[in-house]
Amino acid sequence: MKLLTTMKRVLMGPGPSDVDPRVLEAMSRPTIGHLDPAFLEILNEIRKLLQYTFQTKNEMTLAMSGTGSAGMETCVVNLIEPGDSMLVCINGVFGNRMADVAQRCGAEVMTLAIEWGKIFDPEQIDQALKRKPVKVVGIVHAETSTGACQPIEEISRIVHDHGALLLVDTVTSLGGMKVDVDGWQIDACYSGSQKCLSCPPGVSPVSFSEAAMKVIENRRTKVQSWYLDLTMIRKYWGSERLYHHTAPVNMNYALLEALKMVKEEGLEKRWSRHLANYKILKAGLSAIGINYVAQQGYELPMLNAVAIPGGVDDAAVRRQLLEEFNIEIGGGLGKFKGKAWRIGLMGSASTLSNVMLFLSALEKCLVDQGYQFERGASVAAAVEQANRQK
Repeated sequence: MKLLTTMKRVLMGPGPSDVDPRVLEAMSRPTIGHLDPAFLEILNEIRKLLQYTFQTKNEMTLAMSGTGSAGMETCVVNLIEPGDSMLVCINGVFGNRMADVAQRCGAEVMTLAIEWGKIFDPEQIDQALKRKPVKVVGIVHAETSTGACQPIEEISRIVHDHGALLLVDTVTSLGGMKVDVDGWQIDACYSGSQKCLSCPPGVSPVSFSEAAMKVIENRRTKVQSWYLDLTMIRKYWGSERLYHHTAPVNMNYALLEALKMVKEEGLEKRWSRHLANYKILKAGLSAIGINYVAQQGYELPMLNAVAIPGGVDDAAVRRQLLEEFNIEIGGGLGKFKGKAWRIGLMGSASTLSNVMLFLSALEKCLVDQGYQFERGASVAAAVEQANRQK
């Protein structure tokens, strides 16, 4: 039987992102019991740092045991009961996924779908809610499948004017750009550990407002999922410390260390770093004729979804990047399958050195594909943009 060996990769896909050695070291610390007083104190520290990162005072802010999809299900299954109405805004894969989860909960799901890569105009949501009132409106802040960033603040005002709760997916955005749960009046929010937080996948930060918790407390039926039932989990994360499930102890070690690194860098500096490296990458790609698929002016700084040039073999380029340069990028999903590359600059992977390495490697791959461009142009443009930003 062959032993499993892995190589060090440069993770520049849609996630997971590169993990700092400090976080990996934290994972290797001795496992203790999930009811050990020392571990319960770690949970308290995680809550405080998540409140800082989400920019919220919500008491019900915690890390669910599971990936970002578990965070999404946590928000939906706790807020939705059979027969409840929910509006889900869809402009990519993950809006569709939210609608699917809501339907499985027995919700009457109304969808508002627009072209992939575009963002919603608040007026579209206002008109939809005038046609039919709903209990919850779900929307994706950073659509990982298209690289589009959805402004939230004005939509939040409209949702609350219509008496609904606002549920927001921040899986890709948290820790890489502004997410202001309290300022934007988000009622339920979820994220993932493996994107801009640069922690391995396995835990999912969530946060619920007081209004959302009142809805949960006044449910008529049990939460569909026993494992994700906040009415029980809150007793483990709260002062009662009642056993619910065996928390992933070492994953929480890792999350705590990753959140400490977020705090040490500072949110504003972290957001600025992601934005600066995005601008450098964009300048380099534009110089060789590669354009973004998201609506202009609303591109994500941590997830760069770009159109594959005509005549270039999608899979061959990604395979060559991996085999020759140890660089992982993502292919397109859904409607963008075979049409787009998704280039991540998330967390620890958002560095100038990664941008320059990627552009140099990509040029080599494109030359091998016979794609016509001015050789060296991407690197030269990136250098010029980097110097301009100093």
